Formats: sequence, C-alpha cells, structure tokens
Amino acid sequence: MLIDLHTHSTASDGTDSPAELVHAASAAGLSVVALTDHDTTSGWDEAAAAVPPGLTLVRGMELSCTGRGEDGEPVPVHLLAYLFDPENEAFAAERARLRGERVTRLRAIAENMAADGLPIDPDAVLASAGAAAGRPHLGRALIDAGYVPDMNAAFAGPLATSGKYYVEKVDTPLEAAIQMIAAAGGVSVLAHARARARGRILDLDHIRELTPLGLGGVEVHHMDHSHDDTVVMADLAAELDLIVTGSSDYHGTNKTVKLGEYTTAPDQYDRIVAAARP
Repeated sequence: MLIDLHTHSTASDGTDSPAELVHAASAAGLSVVALTDHDTTSGWDEAAAAVPPGLTLVRGMELSCTGRGEDGEPVPVHLLAYLFDPENEAFAAERARLRGERVTRLRAIAENMAADGLPIDPDAVLASAGAAAGRPHLGRALIDAGYVPDMNAAFAGPLATSGKYYVEKVDTPLEAAIQMIAAAGGVSVLAHARARARGRILDLDHIRELTPLGLGGVEVHHMDHSHDDTVVMADLAAELDLIVTGSSDYHGTNKTVKLGEYTTAPDQYDRIVAAARP
C-alpha cells in the first residue's frame, strides 16, 4: 500500500491538473494520494470527480505560515492540513487572506524584476497563476523567456529569498493555523521542517511548543531532508507521539521528484483518518 500525502496541481504551483494528478497517482501505483495545493481547496472537486478505481483521495492543503527560527527570528514554514471542513468560516477567511497576500507579493516581485530588465510581464504572470499565485509561476516565465534553464536555476538566482527582488508576505502564525485546522475538524502536519536548502529552519523547541495546541504530525521523509535531519525528525516525532509522514511534494515537471518517491506508512495514515472530525 503506497501512500503519498503531499502533492500539488495546477490549482497552485504544480503542472498537472487535479484530474491529471489523480490519474498519474494511480499509474504510479499509489493507493492513497493527498492533494495539498498552497492555500487553496479549488482543485478538490475536479480531483474527486476524476479519481480512478482503487485510489483514495485525501482532501488537503498546504498553508503558508510563520514560525520561530533557530536564530529566534520569524521564519516561513509550511503546514499541511488534512480532512478539514472547507466551510469553516474562520479558516476559509484566512485562506482567502493568504491568497490575497500571494497575489500582492507576486505582483511586487514581478514588477521588481521587470523594472530591472528581466523578461517578465507582471500581468501575464498573474493571469497564468490564478488565485494561488507563487514564485514557481515567475520561474516558469523566466524559463519560457530563456533567462534561466530550469526551476532550480530560477530559485538559486532571481527568485532566491536572499535576492534583491524578493518580497515578504504576511503568513499565518503557526499557533493560529494549528488551532484553526483543529477547529475545522482537520489534522495538521508540519511540512519539511528541516529543509535546509530552502534557507533558515524552524526551531525544534517551537515544534515542541505546538504539540499541546493540537499539532498532529511531522513530515519526516522528504527529498529536502538529509539523512541526519530525517533521524532528528523521527526522534522528535517519537518523543512527542506525533504522526510520521513521508511524501513526494510532487509538483509535476516543476520538480524532479516522482509521485510515491517518499511515502507514509499505512498505520500513520490511519492515525490521520482517526484524528479527523467529520
């Protein structure tokens, strides 16, 4: 039984439509796949309508948050939310606010690039990105214009968080996000918390502080975790009795990772299902 609980479609920054993604998941031999687009549930209905026999779809989302970094300063963090009620008023309002932040930030970065002579049309990028606009949409525009060869080069260069074009957005504090997900009946799992290649990382003590607030689990097995950091996260999950997940973080052709390259054990998936409140 192969279970992949972190994937993205064209509803955010993946390259497969929601329908294409569930068919690709089935073709890859998955038994369970979660659709976890950034700050949006807009792909759920299309994915659900296209699920092939033998595949279970988990409705999820990846929330843009902020936590406390190892240096004590705020750091961007992603939080996976599973099996929550999308109609919950407070959580729906926060998702809408985050999507507005995404659009504002993307336009600002695009305008910074265009003003510096990079081949970027802010309006065209936003038109292609939709409500869950993200930096990969800018990366795709840079690739299409021949400015960079691939997404890795885009994020190492013009899209780097330390670069001159980068603009911050106001994300949800982790504490508030975990409590909103719980209030909506869902289960929260901290995504790739030791992804050092992405920049500064979350303080482990902050994760410990989140557990009493309702944090459900941590993503242990991920392409951006070194062996040593995988061990650190597994040990922390055991210490705190948190659910352990492994996921591809699939983005279609925007990343080299394949569906099912990292997976979640069936008993850990069962813990997520049991913890969710209908």
